[in-house]
Amino acid sequence: MSEKRINTKYLVELALLVAIILIMAFTPIGYIKTAGLEIALLVVPVAVGAVVLGPKGGAILGAVFGITSFIQCFGMSAFGTILLGINPVCTFIVCVPTRILEGWLTGVIYQGLRKTKLNAGLSITIANLCCPILNTTFFMGSLVILFADTMREQFGMTKVLPFIVSFVGINGLVEALVCFVVGTAISGALKKALRYR
Repeated sequence: MSEKRINTKYLVELALLVAIILIMAFTPIGYIKTAGLEIALLVVPVAVGAVVLGPKGGAILGAVFGITSFIQCFGMSAFGTILLGINPVCTFIVCVPTRILEGWLTGVIYQGLRKTKLNAGLSITIANLCCPILNTTFFMGSLVILFADTMREQFGMTKVLPFIVSFVGINGLVEALVCFVVGTAISGALKKALRYR
C-alpha cells in the first residue's frame, strides 16, 4: 500500500472519529447527566482512536473532546458554567490540555504494550481502561489544583471532599466500564477490519 494511500486512509478514519465525537458532544448520547455530575462517554472514541491511530490520533481526538467540553461550559453544562464564571483560563486548562494528554498517553500505552509479550486483545483492553482513568485523574487533578481555594472558600472542605470522592467514584467507574466494554469491542473490531497491528 502506497504512503499516500495510507495517509488518506488515516485521515478518513480520523475524520470519522472526529465526527463521532462532535455528534456525541452535542447530543444527549455524549454525556450522562446526573445530580451535579456529568459522565463523559466521549472517552470511548478517544480511546478507540488512540488504539487504532496511535498517540498522534489520540491527541487530536483528545483535543476535539476537550474543545467540545470547553464549549459546554458556555451554558450547556451547569458545572462547567460555574467554573467558567470563576476563571475562564483555568477552565480551559481543565478541559482541553488534560484531554489532549489523555488521548496521547493512551496511544503511547497501547504502543508500549504491543512491544511486550501481551497479546493484542489484552493490550487493547488495558489501553481502553487507561483512557477513562487518565481522563478522570487529569480532570480532577487539575480541577483540585486550579480551583482548590475557590472550592474551599465557597463550599468548605466538608462539601468539597465528598464531591471529589463521588465524582471520581461514580464518573470514573462508569466511564471505565463503558470504555472497557464498548471501546474494547470497537477497537478490536477496527484493528481486524483495517488490518492494523
